[in-house]
Amino acid sequence: MAPIVPVSQCGHLSQANIWLKVDGQSRQNSDITHLIWSVPEIVSTLSRFFELAPGDLIFTGTPDGVGAVQKGQLMHGGIDGLGELRVRVV
Repeated sequence: MAPIVPVSQCGHLSQANIWLKVDGQSRQNSDITHLIWSVPEIVSTLSRFFELAPGDLIFTGTPDGVGAVQKGQLMHGGIDGLGELRVRVV
């Protein structure tokens, strides 16, 4: 998990590249415009069934390119406008 970025800092993203590299090689590269539902649609729909509160996390899935990683590999990913994350597999 990367640090949470308040909407007051990043705005409401309607378009942003989402990507992942493993040991420097691209594994996933897409845009949030390819989500089946937009972020506002996801939040709106979930709000009908659950009480959402600040700090709640919503997982949307992942772009094409999902694959196994091995111990010791470095995963480096990000979403434009939100930041990047680096994680070593242990």
